[in-house]
Amino acid sequence: MRYTPISKELYVNNRARFVKSMRSNSLAIFNANDIQPTNADGHLKFRQNNDLFYLSGIDQEETILLLFPDAKNPKHREILFLRKTSELIEVWEGHKFTKEEGKNLSGIETIYWTDQFDSVFNLLVVEAEGIYLNTNEHARSSNEVQTRDQRFINYCKDKYPLHIYHRAAPILQELRMIKSDLEIQQLKKACEITEKAYERVLRMIKPGVLEYVIEAEISHEFFRNGSRGHAYEPIIASGASACVLHYIDNDKACADGELLLMDFGAEYGNYNADLTRTVPVNGKFSPRQRDVYNAVLEVYNVARKHLTAGRTFEEYDKIVVHTMQEQLIKIGLLDRAEVEQQNPEQPLYKKYFMHGISHFLGLDVHDVGHKNAPIKEGMVLTIEPGIYIKEEGIGIRIENDILVTESGNEELMPNVATTVEEIERAMASR
Repeated sequence: MRYTPISKELYVNNRARFVKSMRSNSLAIFNANDIQPTNADGHLKFRQNNDLFYLSGIDQEETILLLFPDAKNPKHREILFLRKTSELIEVWEGHKFTKEEGKNLSGIETIYWTDQFDSVFNLLVVEAEGIYLNTNEHARSSNEVQTRDQRFINYCKDKYPLHIYHRAAPILQELRMIKSDLEIQQLKKACEITEKAYERVLRMIKPGVLEYVIEAEISHEFFRNGSRGHAYEPIIASGASACVLHYIDNDKACADGELLLMDFGAEYGNYNADLTRTVPVNGKFSPRQRDVYNAVLEVYNVARKHLTAGRTFEEYDKIVVHTMQEQLIKIGLLDRAEVEQQNPEQPLYKKYFMHGISHFLGLDVHDVGHKNAPIKEGMVLTIEPGIYIKEEGIGIRIENDILVTESGNEELMPNVATTVEEIERAMASR
């Protein structure tokens, strides 16, 4: 594999924390993601189910994890099922994990082949009263394609209708919100690679360069540093395209006098970075661009100051919104009298700042978690204010990844040129 795996200690601890939250005499099942087809005999690159990976560290298709802490036979309290390989598979697809490799990566002693799952599961399920099943319960998920998890839910409920069923997702959302030291190390590696890519492209941005050429430079830096690629589809948006929040065409030429918004992040070992910076194509901000940029930077700085343990997300959001309103008034986009009379259900700032300020980050770019509890030490979130002025063709966003610490917080990409002066100086040294 391209990345250095995390120590099995992480997965041993993650499983221990999960089973601690399970109801007595229950078992839990976690399935790998499907390999998704394209056309003819093609398929997309495999991406492991993040919950299964979080509990096992196994990055291979057709993997199943079974947890049954109250099993009568101690060797059945944790079972990992791996795809059985063959000489034919070795020739066409390459190496698959051996049982010993699965044990070393996951810390699980009992390993069976996946084709033994039905018989083993049949044997154990009669001992259990409850079954924990997993599915994607992310607030923004849209599952139009039936997943392996969903097929297993249907199979289970049809075959064992008298069992009590429980949801694994709420437990995992709670656990995955707080990152361990080992996870933070992996996140920092993804961030370090992303920083290198940003430094690389600053040296080649100039009038006339194509957005997709910039994307190619980023990809090159990712791959040469052990990343498997982009954590998400990169946004390389020059001029008015920066006002399209999810612009991914990346097919225009960058023009003199325009700004370039770049939103990208490296994936490393299934953990993700998420960076946005906005720079002048010709290396120099105009007075108006500078004013708007500094307004966004002020919101970022205030947000970072208040993203601290103990504060509620509601309090945090109110502070950020107030700061954004003040900055929009300062640069002439909002009128103070109109703001004071605005409908609270339809605030005026949303015309220029229409997305959220922070999201969880980890195994998912928009990682699982909930914001109905206070901000806690060990959370990793983005801060990403933006101002988008469609009529002026200006879109500016600044984003960094933040670890909440006991004493405040830490930027995970501290070396990225951020201020107007830092960006202009870095671009002048090309």
